Amino acid sequence: MSEQTPGSALVANGNSDNRKKWMLALVAIFAAAAIVYAVYWYVNSRHSEYSDDAYVAANIVQITPQVAGTVVAIAVNETDFVRAGEVLVQLDNSNAEVALQEAQAQLAQTVREVRTLYAANSSLTATLAQHRAELDQAQTDLRNAQADFSRRQPLVATGAVSGEDMQHAQTALESARSHVAALTAALNMAQQQLLGNEALTSGVTARHHPRVLAAAVRVRLAYLDLQRGAILAPVDGYVGRRNVQLGQRVAIGAPLMTIIPLRQIWVDANYKEVQLRRIRIGQNVALTADVYGGKVDYHGRVAGIGSGTGAAFALLPAQNATGNWIKVVQRVPVRIALDAKEVAEHPLRVGMSMEATVDLSSKGGSALADASLHRDAAQTEVYAGAEHAADALIDKIIADNIGDQSAPRH
Repeated sequence: MSEQTPGSALVANGNSDNRKKWMLALVAIFAAAAIVYAVYWYVNSRHSEYSDDAYVAANIVQITPQVAGTVVAIAVNETDFVRAGEVLVQLDNSNAEVALQEAQAQLAQTVREVRTLYAANSSLTATLAQHRAELDQAQTDLRNAQADFSRRQPLVATGAVSGEDMQHAQTALESARSHVAALTAALNMAQQQLLGNEALTSGVTARHHPRVLAAAVRVRLAYLDLQRGAILAPVDGYVGRRNVQLGQRVAIGAPLMTIIPLRQIWVDANYKEVQLRRIRIGQNVALTADVYGGKVDYHGRVAGIGSGTGAAFALLPAQNATGNWIKVVQRVPVRIALDAKEVAEHPLRVGMSMEATVDLSSKGGSALADASLHRDAAQTEVYAGAEHAADALIDKIIADNIGDQSAPRH
C-alpha cells in the first residue's frame, strides 16, 4: 500500500479550501438575491398582482339579415373599416317591391271603401227622414180612408150610398193600410242600415278607422322589408370574418360577417383565485402588450370581476367527484378598461396577449359590481329612420284617397 506524499497532501488541502470559498460565495450570492427579492417584494410586489394570462377582448357584432333573399352586391371585404349605417350587403328587392306596391294599392282601396262608409251615413239619414215623412202622410191617408169608409157604411142600408161606392171606399182603405205597412217596413230597414253603418264608423275618423290602420300596417311591413334588403353596419368597426358570397341565398338570421369595434376594447385578465383577495373594482392597472413589448405602456382600471371561474362556464365543466381528483388552481376573469387615447395611438387586436399588473394600494372599491354601468350598454340608431319614412308614405296614400275633408265623428 502506497503512502501519501507531502506534496499531494498540500494539493488536497488547497482544493478543499477552494471548494469552501466557492460554496461560501454561492451562499452569499443566494442570500443577497433573497434579500434583494424580499426588499423588492416588500416595497413593490406586495402592493400589486401580476398576470400574464390576459388577452384583448371586444364586442364581436354578428351581421345577420332581417329578411331572406339573394345576395346581389357585397360592399366590403375583410379588414375594411366601416361606419355605422353603411351598406354592407345588398339583397335582391324584386319581390319586396312587388309586395310594397300591392300593399299600397290595398291601402288606397281600403281608404276609399271606408270613405264610402262615412258618406253612406248622410245618405241613410236622408233616406230615413224621407221614409218618416212618407209614413206620416200615409198614416194621414189611412185615417181619412178609415173615416170615409165609416161614414159610408151606415148609408148602404138606406140606399144613399151604392154598393159600388162602398166597394171603392173599402178598396181605398185596404190600399192605405198596405201602404202604411210597406212604409213602416222600409223605415225599419233604413233604421237598421243606419245603425249598422254607424257602428262601423262611430268614434273614429276615416283616417283612423280600424280597416285603414290594418292596411297601413301591411304597407309598413312591406316598406320595412324593402329597406331591410340593404344590410347596414350597426356600429363603427372593422370587418372580421366574411362568410357571404355573391348569388348566395341567405335566410333570416344567417351569419354573413362580423364587425369588431376596435375602438371599444378591453382586457380580460385571468387571475388565480388566491390573487383575488385584494383586487377591487376601480383599482389602477398597468399593462403591456406583446406586440409592442415594454416600449408601450397602457393604463387601465378594474371595471369588473367575473362571477365565476373559467371552468364553471366551460362547455364541459369539470366533475371533481371522482376517485382520481387532482386540485387545480382556478382562474377568474377580471375585466380591465383601457384608456381610449392610448388605444388610438397604439391599436390592439382582439385576442392579443397582454400582461397586467393591478395596483392594490387603493382599497375603496367593491369586490363585485353593485350597479349596472349604463354607459357601456351597446345600442345602435341605424334602423330608426325606416319607420319614419314608412309613416310618411302611409300618410301620403291616405291623403291622396281620403278626399278634401275627413269624415265627421258619430
